[in-house]
Amino acid sequence: MMRSSSTRPPSAAGPTPSETDGSAVVLSSVALVEADAAPGTGVTLPAGRLAGLDGLRAIAVIAVVLFHLFPSLVPGGFIGVDIFFVISGFLITGLLVAEHERSGRLGLGRFWKRRVRRLVPPIVPLVLVGCSAAWLIGGDVLIGLGSQLLGAATFGYNWVAILADTSYFSADQPELLRNLWSLAVEEQFYLLWPLALLALLRIRRGGLRLTLVLGLAAASAAWMAALFVDGGDPTRVYYGSDTHSFGLLIGAALALALRRTCLEDQASPVTAGLARLRPWLGGLALALVTAGFWVLSDDGAAAYRGGLVIISLLTAVVIWAAVRGDAFGRALDVTPLRYLGERSYGIYLWHWPVLVLVQLAWPASQHAALPIGVTVGVVTLVAAAGSYRWLEHPIRRFGVRGCWRALAARAPTSRRRGPTIRLLAVAVVTALLAAGTLAALATAPAAAAAQVAIARGQA
Repeated sequence: MMRSSSTRPPSAAGPTPSETDGSAVVLSSVALVEADAAPGTGVTLPAGRLAGLDGLRAIAVIAVVLFHLFPSLVPGGFIGVDIFFVISGFLITGLLVAEHERSGRLGLGRFWKRRVRRLVPPIVPLVLVGCSAAWLIGGDVLIGLGSQLLGAATFGYNWVAILADTSYFSADQPELLRNLWSLAVEEQFYLLWPLALLALLRIRRGGLRLTLVLGLAAASAAWMAALFVDGGDPTRVYYGSDTHSFGLLIGAALALALRRTCLEDQASPVTAGLARLRPWLGGLALALVTAGFWVLSDDGAAAYRGGLVIISLLTAVVIWAAVRGDAFGRALDVTPLRYLGERSYGIYLWHWPVLVLVQLAWPASQHAALPIGVTVGVVTLVAAAGSYRWLEHPIRRFGVRGCWRALAARAPTSRRRGPTIRLLAVAVVTALLAAGTLAALATAPAAAAAQVAIARGQA
């Protein structure tokens, strides 16, 4: 959440935004944006966000949720994660480049601290509530919970899962925190990419920088294609930060390309032509991305041998077309999509654990996809709304310390018992949930019930 010291767009010397493709304004905005899949600050919307990105986040998270709820209905919904990757790479690179141009350096310690501050607080209640509920249900959902918590705590969930030989695509093993794999990939990118970018920014030729980033993206995609085995479990290539970083890098390349474009001649016929075609190209790219929700599948070679790369490139076109703030970007920012996009982080976090727990708690005789899906959707939206209102938004505005100071201002007094009771209730609930989480860890079985039954039958 590193912010520029100035909200003014680049100097008016040279072509104005109406005469250009808007790259300078966009990159000035990116300098003010929350550098991940969360909403941020820009100059194209009254709310201060880059146009279209909240709507694009909403489309991505809807696709992921529908894929998990109704996989046969939306077999390619898993590509929503790749949409998020491109958005994150674009925003974070724009932020870092703008800071470097403004101050001549990158405040890496502050940057990493803010990434943790942005990502971790919403995960804490998710883990406490999810693990406590899993303990109450008991059974196979507790298997491997310790390693899952280790992965969540270290942002290494993807590699912990790979080493444990668990499968993202298996319905037989209900991992409670499975969806945290993508946050691990992003956080590892946040750790390493600023260091690589420091080296890249020493290269004076913008075209060479862009080529190198695209080369890294191509290498990651090629590595995914090479490691994918027809008919095998694709978890390794799907989870791996080495094989699944191309979306983040394509987003980074887009940010560098816009930065390079805004420093060059904007009045060329090619640039002017692209500016006129921008809404149409963005709409076509979005239509093709949406088609991917039904064309691609998680067990098909097409996804891992070029399909996800194409989706990432198309997403970059959508972002390029949307963030300028013209009709296409405004269309993506209709109120329902913007609402969901602002809460997309919480929706993504909560939907999977809620789905796992609801499926286990649902009576087996009444196991139906539609009522389960509706229940999961309602609970997820309520949890995400609460997370956004009481955690994400306050921490984004005031920081963790600022929120603690606000709580301290409500210290017990003889005249204000209401705040005291609320704080006491929060403390008690947190303690109970922590106890439930410890109990879940202590009672986690080493093997599935079916495996134990088979072993007993063979004994």
